Amino acid sequence: MKILNRIMCHYKCRNSAYPGTDGKIVRFHVPDDKVNWHSLYSMYNPPIFTSTSVIGQLWADQDIYALEFKPNWNCVDGNVNRISFTGKYNIQNGFPLNPCGRTGLIGRGVLGRWGPNHAADPIVTRWKKYENKQVFHTMSNKPILQFVAIQRKDSGEWALPGGMVDIGEVVSTTLKREFMEEAMDLLGKSEEDTIKIKKEIEEVFTEGIEVFRGYVDDPRNTDNAWMETVATLFHDDKGVHVGMLKLHAGDDAVGVKWVDLDRKLNLYANHLLFLENIAKILKCHW
Repeated sequence: MKILNRIMCHYKCRNSAYPGTDGKIVRFHVPDDKVNWHSLYSMYNPPIFTSTSVIGQLWADQDIYALEFKPNWNCVDGNVNRISFTGKYNIQNGFPLNPCGRTGLIGRGVLGRWGPNHAADPIVTRWKKYENKQVFHTMSNKPILQFVAIQRKDSGEWALPGGMVDIGEVVSTTLKREFMEEAMDLLGKSEEDTIKIKKEIEEVFTEGIEVFRGYVDDPRNTDNAWMETVATLFHDDKGVHVGMLKLHAGDDAVGVKWVDLDRKLNLYANHLLFLENIAKILKCHW
């Protein structure tokens, strides 16, 4: 079971100040009925913003007007994957258009790529237990599932420990790398502990279940650059592998913990959508 492209209208990337700009970059207002590119919106006049943090970086695209920048849209362009999980996106005046519609901002924001920016989100879970017995929710009478969440530095929100797919990297490698970087933080650990942690992670990460592949309603999205991800479930059913390890936040996080799964959680982007599908797969409390 997986969810594909369920996002029909984005919310977290509209009608707010752009993250990381201290309120200096404010999006042009986009009502729900004007999100679709086919909806007439003659007053639409969004600001342009591409952060200096991505300009000139080796891992990022060049300015779209640079003479040497000749991307092949909707294709694997050399080592860069410019294919969207949502299908073929439109190009207008040389700019790729967000497949989910207007966001109130032109440019790349803090995203490295024009068009789709691909990420991978590992969802590591275990059963909540007390004295080695599963804990059931009093309302639903279903077992409570716990997942690893990190607290993001940029927004302070709790999220899944995911990250960007590097150039030429396969998603399975990204999933393991990001989890170890953000939730385990191997820096400073002894060689013996590092070997043990990697072994336990390998045990859990050998078999994953893809639960989502598509557009992410990310607050960093713009009219011309957006996030997409592959979210994969790695369940430690007996809780003897990753479920036993001590979590430690890495460089990209200020906190990390096991969180009880519940539909009332407030998480970054549309991460709760991924977890909803997991609740259906594992038949746990939601």
